Amino acid sequence: MVGLTQQNLVVPANEHPVLRDIQKDVSAQRLKSDITTLVGFGTRHTLSQTESDTRGIGSARRWIKAEFEKIAKDCGGCIEVITQSQTFSGEKRIPEPTEVMNVIAIQRGSTDDNRYIIMSGDIDSRVSDPLNATSDSPGANDNATGVAGVIEAARVLSKYKFNGTVVYAALSGEEQGLFGGKIMAEQALKDNWRVEAVINNDMIGNISGINGVINNTTARVFSEGIRYVETKEDAKIRRFSGGEVDSSSRNLARYIDVIADKYIPNLDIMMVYRLDRFARGGHHRPFNQVGFPAVRIMETNEDYTRQHQDLRVEEGIEYGDVLSGVDFDFTAKLTSLNAVTMASLAWAPAPPANVDIKGAVQASTTLSWTKPEGKQAENLAGYRVHWRLTTDAQWSHSQYVGDVDSFVLENIVIDNYFFGVSSVSKDGFESPVVFPGPAGSFGDY
Repeated sequence: MVGLTQQNLVVPANEHPVLRDIQKDVSAQRLKSDITTLVGFGTRHTLSQTESDTRGIGSARRWIKAEFEKIAKDCGGCIEVITQSQTFSGEKRIPEPTEVMNVIAIQRGSTDDNRYIIMSGDIDSRVSDPLNATSDSPGANDNATGVAGVIEAARVLSKYKFNGTVVYAALSGEEQGLFGGKIMAEQALKDNWRVEAVINNDMIGNISGINGVINNTTARVFSEGIRYVETKEDAKIRRFSGGEVDSSSRNLARYIDVIADKYIPNLDIMMVYRLDRFARGGHHRPFNQVGFPAVRIMETNEDYTRQHQDLRVEEGIEYGDVLSGVDFDFTAKLTSLNAVTMASLAWAPAPPANVDIKGAVQASTTLSWTKPEGKQAENLAGYRVHWRLTTDAQWSHSQYVGDVDSFVLENIVIDNYFFGVSSVSKDGFESPVVFPGPAGSFGDY
């Protein structure tokens, strides 16, 4: 079916016991402790007090920073802890001048340190009135689970050294308008970060849905289809070549799905072909809006009586986002999905750049790409080409083609399939698949 242009290729192994070690190292007990601590601050509303040591978002931010600093100390300074802040006012949900502050831990890569893989969670919480900054707002599932997951991933992954840079981000201001994500995305652009992936975790602890379903074996990954930053010229190319379901974010979601199938026991990923839940938003969106690959991981069955609610009982229903609504084993499962995904991405080479495709009115399809140079190529073994039927959700066929910058798929007609290329490291870690052209680009080196 495929015409080989090279013989006797040595294909790197793609089974990694170290990823299973990472999966097993994530602790539900540590997550429970951290979530309980975050709930104990009473409220983490963006507009809440910042001076108290025991209540409000200021105390929560300082505690998160201290936890990152403990991790940094334990790993001999392998993590740099920083804050990012900006003051907003005159906004619908931030009427008065308010400092929005992110707490971020950065674990620098060894060979490709300007390539960033980011895990994020939201610090802030809210009740029914988005401007109520004084009432108790536990925010146990939304989103102490996401922040605790970020801290736990840092504890686990700080034991390893990676090629790419791994970032653990506790973002603020999500409930008031995604302000923390905007701050970080804009700063990443300013600092010329090559962001390969943003994995946003927002509500990763509930297994009991408003629909009566109880399920601890599935999770959703939301991803944009057509890139927000698509230009008119990009749209013209996409119209004739495809790519509506092959943005970098969508292929990041496919990557996460493969990781779950291989390394996370009893977890199935539901890939949702939508930016986020219907008419709702999350902190991955500001990253998409500046062109970065970004997705949202969360539970599959939500309970709306526990989201954005005043603590109360009405008609026998207990409203509010309290600890009893969190399944800590499930939070650990989704945290391990993040940790394993980030490790795999950070050990893999950068996704191929400038992927192009040709083959109109021909019997065969030719894929080409640009190879990295210098330190970025140190762990690169070669490339794998992929193809699938246009109606398939996941990449179904692939072939390792070696350390080349183009390959011809003999007698594979371009009209009948979607195609892509991934990079493979010398020890078998693989990048996400890159769809040809601007529709699927992960950026340049």
